[in-house]
Amino acid sequence: MEVWASGAAYERYMGRWSRGVAKEFVAWLDRPDGLRWLDVGCGTGVLSAVVGGLCRPRLVLGVDRSEAFVGTARASVPAPAAFLVGDAMALPVRAAGCDTAVSGLALNFLPDPAGAVAEMARAVRPGGTVAAYVWDYAEGMELLRLFWDTAVALDPAAAPLDEGRRFPVCRPGPLRAVWTDAGLTRVSVLLLSAPTVFTGLPDLWDPFLSGQGPAPGYVATLPPGHREELRTALAAALPRATDGSLPLTARAWAVRGCVP
Repeated sequence: MEVWASGAAYERYMGRWSRGVAKEFVAWLDRPDGLRWLDVGCGTGVLSAVVGGLCRPRLVLGVDRSEAFVGTARASVPAPAAFLVGDAMALPVRAAGCDTAVSGLALNFLPDPAGAVAEMARAVRPGGTVAAYVWDYAEGMELLRLFWDTAVALDPAAAPLDEGRRFPVCRPGPLRAVWTDAGLTRVSVLLLSAPTVFTGLPDLWDPFLSGQGPAPGYVATLPPGHREELRTALAAALPRATDGSLPLTARAWAVRGCVP
């Protein structure tokens, strides 16, 4: 099971890169002001903060199973956002009580993504929107693609841990099918991307030592010698700019549909 126990560690590992994607996503949804939003798997509150800043919502309710993440969100995201520890498979809201339900970078980590989307649809009024975005683990999330390609080359037994293999709902076809199977209409999919430029190898590698998420969790299991071997091999595989920075791109797929 993935560990999600520190909001600060997640922020350095992945949260800082997700803001640009969240802004693209919310702009694409193009929802009016004054709505009631539900943010499922809200994590540290990145998406909730973007909604609050761009959409003038009546309310943003974030729900996440991690008490640490909810604590970070409560401390950093102002009203009208509110946050609860809760289960995406049994959302603590009444049926049709929200105008829009969203999920950012969380769907693949839920035990039953299709069931979670059906539960999001239950929470949204007829005519409302259910939408999400997930990293393109198979191809377009360059940081993790390079990491797992390098890790598996050194340790073939790591292959089943690769998010690109583990998470099928990270491509347009499977995402569209989940939304359609949930009974949502006018389903559409969009490619999102954001630059992920690291100042140098420590800026990129040190977050992998946090244990937060699948790749850092794998690193935590390695003996020190194997960990250093992976670090060295990854450094050799990374693109470098003339100033020593490491320019990569984070790509995600977004999907939206309407509740009939």
